[in-house]
Amino acid sequence: MSSVNEAVPTAARASRPWYAQLYVQVLIATLVGVVLGWLDPGLGAQMKPLGDAFIQVIRMVIAPIIFFTVVNGVARMGDMKRVGRVAIKALVYFEIITTVALAIALLMINLWQPGTGMHIDPTRIDTSGLKTYTAASEHLSTVAFVMNIIPGTVIGAFAAGNVLQVLFFAVLFAAGLTMLGPRGEPLLAVIELSSQVMFKIVAIIMYTAPIGAFGAMAFTVGAFGAGSLVSLGALLAEFYIACLIFILLALGAVSALAGFSILKLIRYIGDELLVVVATTSSETVLPRLMQKLADAGCEESVVGLVVPTGYSFNLDGTCLYLATAAVFLAQATDTPLTLWHQLGLMAVLLLTSKGAAGIAGAAFVVLAATLATVQSIPVASVALVLGIHRFMSMGMTPTNLIGNAVATIVVARWEGALDRTRLRAVLNG
Repeated sequence: MSSVNEAVPTAARASRPWYAQLYVQVLIATLVGVVLGWLDPGLGAQMKPLGDAFIQVIRMVIAPIIFFTVVNGVARMGDMKRVGRVAIKALVYFEIITTVALAIALLMINLWQPGTGMHIDPTRIDTSGLKTYTAASEHLSTVAFVMNIIPGTVIGAFAAGNVLQVLFFAVLFAAGLTMLGPRGEPLLAVIELSSQVMFKIVAIIMYTAPIGAFGAMAFTVGAFGAGSLVSLGALLAEFYIACLIFILLALGAVSALAGFSILKLIRYIGDELLVVVATTSSETVLPRLMQKLADAGCEESVVGLVVPTGYSFNLDGTCLYLATAAVFLAQATDTPLTLWHQLGLMAVLLLTSKGAAGIAGAAFVVLAATLATVQSIPVASVALVLGIHRFMSMGMTPTNLIGNAVATIVVARWEGALDRTRLRAVLNG
């Protein structure tokens, strides 16, 4: 896999002044966006197209990148049994770690209890802003999610940019290409070259990341206001701390067992974390994350399988959000939840959280669907967190990103597809 960073020679990157570094530019742009949204909310809200355009242009290249990368990696692996083995290991890991995320979220929200004492009457909540989300949640089910993995047409999968559908077709295409044997080598060479071209395109697009971060943050503060943070500040504080505990303790322990430091990994993907915090979309850095993990010593075929799959099945931050928000709404509306109720909620979330990809406002839609499924918590109460959903996404999306980075390294080591010497060297800078 060709490095995104090859767009700039290593020596040139090392000699760049601090203000020319991507993370510095994104951070400055984010702060400027916050100031604009605070001083002139109307103008800040009008900056939304800048953030949306950046997200859209990244989404434009995700489908072909996943296709070329997965086909190239799987075909060169040459062993479909190994592909299946990697997929099973990844799914087992995903289920274990998302269960841990849900357990931490439930423990934290029960200890902190930010919703206790609010005494909200759900019949008096304004639900006018929920129509889009509740309509989408009606079509969300486990069966529908599984069936949606199979595209109606190959072209439709690429046109919609559905990650799982493209991944499904890419694995089938790679299997067919492998069966051709030596006759498929010329096509495989074209696919590998096409993959390198796509990553060069990503390198060009990332120059506009500060503009996208500025627009997204200016809109967030301008549209929702700093008051949104204050009114439900206890919930936000609890959620951010829960994310930190999960990252540092749970993922930190997994990382230590796998032989690397979670803090060094966070530093390594720092640019990407700043982008997802500002845009509240982890899709914006999917190509860069795949590239960096390959550069860090993970075998390309493992990266190509684990990262795209993890974007639907390993949403650790989303699991933290769903469990936290659900119990908070029960507390706020004085809805009693016993231990058995919460264990049942966890079981439902293990399924519904897997559908939190490929849907506009995905996590919020899944939250509404989950409350409709458990039936004990008033569905109308989700309106209470609608105003701060985007602020909670600022903790959710980077947690998802870090979780998928850790998952890929762990599965690569589990499969014997990790260059540990290279990983140590890269994470040590």
